[in-house]
Amino acid sequence: MVFIISITIVAIFAIWGAVAPDQMASTANAAYTFSIHNFGWFYLLATLFFLIFTFYLAFSRFGSIRLGDDDDEPEYSTVSWLSMLFSAGMGIGLVYWGVAEPLSHYLSPPEGVPGGTTEAARISMRYSFFHWGLHPWAIYAVIGLTLAYFQFRKGYKGLISSAFIPLLGERLVSGWLGKAIDILAVIATIFGVATSLGLGALQINGGLHYLFGLPNTVAAQIAIIAVVTVLFLISATSGLDKGIKILSNTNLVIAVLLMLFVWITGPTSFIFDTFTTTLGSYLQNIVNMSLRLTPFSKGTWVGAWTLFYWAWWIAWAPFVGTFIARISKGRTIKEFVICVLIIPSLFGFIWFSVFGGTGMQMELFDGVQLAEAVKGDTTTALFVMLEQLPLGTIVSLIATILIMIFFITSADSATFVLGMLTSDGKLNPSARVKLTWGILQSSIAVVLLISGGLGGLQTASIVAALPFAIVLIGMCFSLLKALKEEDKERRQREKRQRQQLKRLLEEHEAIQANADSI
Repeated sequence: MVFIISITIVAIFAIWGAVAPDQMASTANAAYTFSIHNFGWFYLLATLFFLIFTFYLAFSRFGSIRLGDDDDEPEYSTVSWLSMLFSAGMGIGLVYWGVAEPLSHYLSPPEGVPGGTTEAARISMRYSFFHWGLHPWAIYAVIGLTLAYFQFRKGYKGLISSAFIPLLGERLVSGWLGKAIDILAVIATIFGVATSLGLGALQINGGLHYLFGLPNTVAAQIAIIAVVTVLFLISATSGLDKGIKILSNTNLVIAVLLMLFVWITGPTSFIFDTFTTTLGSYLQNIVNMSLRLTPFSKGTWVGAWTLFYWAWWIAWAPFVGTFIARISKGRTIKEFVICVLIIPSLFGFIWFSVFGGTGMQMELFDGVQLAEAVKGDTTTALFVMLEQLPLGTIVSLIATILIMIFFITSADSATFVLGMLTSDGKLNPSARVKLTWGILQSSIAVVLLISGGLGGLQTASIVAALPFAIVLIGMCFSLLKALKEEDKERRQREKRQRQQLKRLLEEHEAIQANADSI
């Protein structure tokens, strides 16, 4: 049922986007504007709640609970685990926005700060940290932790609806309400992945155009999607332990080497200074930024950036969270939260300091008009910056390859998750189901790329974030209820064991007393 209804709804939107792209875009934009204007406060409060909730679980009495049986060991090494969750989470986004976002904020900072100033530069780095730091990973951690707990410790199916059994009961979850939750997760995932395939093709085309003069045409972008589709389907059908794991590890190595190259050949001391001062500013202002709206001036910056990001991360949460849960068996709750929340955030902070800091140095002090280049075409921002460094063309080619591999790992991870969600939660869905979803999402991307309906579908996927944010909050309370029940059972079990031990000791003492008296 989930498979059939999901495909039907996605097909309707794809046909709508192909036949009437402008109408779909305007309808989606109206729905998105309504949700942001009326529920922006809800997005901010919910995301901050997810962050506080995950930290609470990690350092509470529940932190030692294992995602699996008490004697289960982690299925993957820590490096491979971090590589896979990072690649699925936001690897390609960091490459794309590492230079572009800080410089975009530098030209158009939040309300009250004049653009193109030193203060705008400081705030641009701080908000880049904010948008790609703890908050988005807290969203992923909530759903990943909840699913991993119920799947590996309680033995439930690997479905998002299964997480509501403690809260709603098995009867409701197995009925229409549970199916609706799973369908919503599938639709949000397929919309997000299809638009990312199209937008990723545009970015790769932009890089190849900058490097080799490849024309920026729809035909070239369709060819890129076709090549990437073949590659990610090969990876997805080869399983987690081969394709996705190997590509994710390769991703991490290339990304670290690229970052070290820019760090060493770029303004090294400026990068260190930028990281230090921006991290301090981020931590000092995290609460203020987390709750910042502009009701008195009706400013649009928060809606265009922060609220857009929060909605986008929530819309991607079913895919990323389900995949993280699948690879996290054997971890403790505390280990899970620290590794999923803190380590990727710290890597993102370093990444923005290196790439955004280098771009800011060039803009502020080296006379390179990088901000204007970003304003003209964000897809080429990274390549314009790399061209200013030694071996710029070669490094730009490596960056393009990195983007393609990140692109492949995101797509094959999504194909794997869609297979799980539409195969009744199977840990290893069949190759046929994964091939079906892979071909379908690429076909949707191609159709919408040709018709110009890609932006409308992206907006539609973000609108799905509003109901799914409510689902995520429900998952938090369901998880907390299950953890309290388990802790209560553990304490009762330990009490019985103590009482039993006490009786045995008393019996032993009585026997010993009798023996002494004899």
